Amino acid sequence: MRPETNFVNVGERTNVTGSKKFARLIRENKYEEALSVARQQVESGAQVLDVNMDDALLDGVLAMTTFINLLQAEPDIAKIPIMLDSSKFAIIEAGLKCIQGKCIVNSISMKEGEEKFIEQAFICRSFGAAVVVMAFDERGQADTFERRVTICERAYKILTEQVGFHPEDIIFDPNIFAIATGIEEHNNYGVDFIEATRVIKQKMPLVKISGGVSNVSFSFRGNDTVREAMHTVFLYYAIKAGMDMGIVNAGALQVYDEIEPKLRELCEDVILNRSEDATERLVTFAETVKAKGKEEKKDDAWRGTAVEERLKHALVNGITDYIDADTEEARQKYPKPLDVIEGPLMAGMNVVGDLFGSGKMFLPQVVKSARVMKKSVAVLLPYIEAEKELRRLAHEKAGTKNEETAGAAKILMATVKGDVHDIGKNIVGVVLGCNGYDVIDLGVMVPADKILETAQKENVDIIGLSGLITPSLDEMVHVAKEMKRRGMKQPLMIGGATTSRMHTAVKIAPEYHDGVVHVLDASRSVTIAGNLLNKEQKPLMLEKINAEYNKLREDFTNKKSSKQYLTFSEAQKNGAKINWAGYEPPKPSFTGIRVFEDYDLNELRKNIDWTPFFIAWEMRGKYPEILKDPVVGVEATKLFNDANAMLDKIVKEKWLTAEGVTGFWEAHKTAPDTVILKDDSGNELTQLQFLRQQIKKAEGQPNNSLSDFVNPDGTDYMGAFAVSIHGIEPYLQEFIKQNDDYSKITLQALADRLAEAFAEVLHTRVRKEFWGYAKDESLPVEELIKESYRGIRPAPGYPACPDHTEKIKLFNLLKATENAGIELTESLAMYPASSVCGWYFSHPQSVYFGVGHILKDQLEDYTKRKEMSLEEMTRWLSPILE
Repeated sequence: MRPETNFVNVGERTNVTGSKKFARLIRENKYEEALSVARQQVESGAQVLDVNMDDALLDGVLAMTTFINLLQAEPDIAKIPIMLDSSKFAIIEAGLKCIQGKCIVNSISMKEGEEKFIEQAFICRSFGAAVVVMAFDERGQADTFERRVTICERAYKILTEQVGFHPEDIIFDPNIFAIATGIEEHNNYGVDFIEATRVIKQKMPLVKISGGVSNVSFSFRGNDTVREAMHTVFLYYAIKAGMDMGIVNAGALQVYDEIEPKLRELCEDVILNRSEDATERLVTFAETVKAKGKEEKKDDAWRGTAVEERLKHALVNGITDYIDADTEEARQKYPKPLDVIEGPLMAGMNVVGDLFGSGKMFLPQVVKSARVMKKSVAVLLPYIEAEKELRRLAHEKAGTKNEETAGAAKILMATVKGDVHDIGKNIVGVVLGCNGYDVIDLGVMVPADKILETAQKENVDIIGLSGLITPSLDEMVHVAKEMKRRGMKQPLMIGGATTSRMHTAVKIAPEYHDGVVHVLDASRSVTIAGNLLNKEQKPLMLEKINAEYNKLREDFTNKKSSKQYLTFSEAQKNGAKINWAGYEPPKPSFTGIRVFEDYDLNELRKNIDWTPFFIAWEMRGKYPEILKDPVVGVEATKLFNDANAMLDKIVKEKWLTAEGVTGFWEAHKTAPDTVILKDDSGNELTQLQFLRQQIKKAEGQPNNSLSDFVNPDGTDYMGAFAVSIHGIEPYLQEFIKQNDDYSKITLQALADRLAEAFAEVLHTRVRKEFWGYAKDESLPVEELIKESYRGIRPAPGYPACPDHTEKIKLFNLLKATENAGIELTESLAMYPASSVCGWYFSHPQSVYFGVGHILKDQLEDYTKRKEMSLEEMTRWLSPILE
């Protein structure tokens, strides 16, 4: 959590008290399956993972130890912090012994006195953990402003002066209690928490503040309309006061400014305790409120306001219906067309920027605002160009020089060479454009020379690089080296799904010394760009980032030396323990390949996993729960409706086509990590080489390789697939012409979802029909998304088989370019971008895992097996080399 981090929501489904499914899996000792719950939390955007094993029927210490050991061996889960949550410190201590990196202990307090508090704090600190400290002492929970502050100050002094805690490792929970209960003593609880938060942050600025928000509205349980309004208002004031994190469990919330004015005022009166009869008035109003049958009433009163107000309203609300006429009216009112842009349009976009920055607007709304802005500018552009031409002719006639220059700062953005993914880059570009920057987007697969030559030619102020696949990381390092060689001075912003602060600090920043900054998502881009372009702020920001990156490099070096690995031969001996005796490998219904042309989009649509769609829009939460999310629910529902309206068009008007191919072959395991595929005649088709986990695991846990799931004692079978969504380009171009980024990004995200749905549908048919090892399977879409089935489909280049070059063998086997229209770039990204490929394994014990880092001995062995040079293999595997 850094200063620019927004409010952090904690994922708590790995909590036996909060999830019936998780509790059942733990009680039944199905720990591997329970990991899927954690994985889903991470994929749904949880920033911290709460793990709780407090159940009377469980051995909490054993359960916590077992689960955390398994969890820490999964890189895709262990990448976010773990919150060890228990009322029994022995369980917390058991978890602390298993966590590899920094975690959060929830919680400790002084309720049993200072001695116990200090003892537990020392244990937490010895493991490098941060701690949640409840505002609770020997007298009980703090329930006034004074006691909240006093207890937190006392705990802070003990932790920092006696125990040696860093202030930033302390998270205070000053207690959120129910208000509007009818008991007078409770009326100031909301104010007390908010003011205590403000004072705690003033006195101890580096600490964090957390709390359980849903407590505040407990007296209105059953009335989601009032509860959601109370949560929104409470969070609005608490976050402004300094609240950093928490768990919000109630129903959907509106945007603060969109709450019905009377209800918002009543909620503020109650939360801020502004009048003696506030509770009575809210209770009376609550009786008139019905959560059911909410209808969106069209209010056209804004059409009667001045043109400046109408433009602002249209921008803030993303309304394009009247923008042409309103822009023309403004053009005739102002002396110059440029004045309309610099005046009312920028004033409106400033409001949008402020709302987005303060968390009152979300990304889909911002992109809609950008659509309105672009359409308005498109109306003005011919007049601006005509004026420029008149000025040019006047200068020509007078024999003078035209020295007009553009005023907006220029930011060049590009997806690097070999990579075809650009949804995230497009979103960042829109957000920056909304904030007044002149964005030059070079598109995808852009070579370093073109990026840097364009940057110099256009005299840009910042360069932004994006990438999704791991080879893009090396290309970004190359661009940084080239910038240094050319003597360039522009700051470099790094972003994309595969990038990270750690990689930026360790690999990219050392190659270029004029500013390299990792941008986590679109919401951070504006602040970072603004600081980089501010002469006073830039040196301070870069000094702070350089210090942070130096610390990250130091941590990286220390972690390398502290991690324990097995030798490759030892790891091979500790493969997955599978009893092959008596196992009869299922035989597919056909061998060779089968092609699927123009697959039914309606069937794919039914199998869409919507959660990643919302994540693409930087809306964190799991579908369908996100539609009732306490913060983003209203806008998520609007986005969902818009996406489905577009899907109706896609299917009805045949915008897109789905093409795919699958195949099966005999598989023979000839070495611990080598599998040979053969045709029906016994002719060798290819040798597949797999990588194995090498990190030292807990006793009894295997070092997995995908080859472990192939029968070593005779003939087995493997499959492969490649699917793609075609036809998107003309529609993207049309949306670009219409200045409609919202529809463009929505279409790209939907194409990605359809490709993933195609992979899911095909895998279902493989299990039930083509391979037929699960003919009686009958799983709803929700269970398919959770992968609650037998068999796996790992993709080359991803955690279980991180070598992209094995993708070439898959493509050759399937003739994927010929049969599915998919091409591989020089970095082995697939084009079209909405494409998915992978291997099929059928064994009941086959599981997904991450290979993680490997040592030199495995690299050298793998290089020999692949018959490639060590230099080339090192380049492809660099992200996983220890």
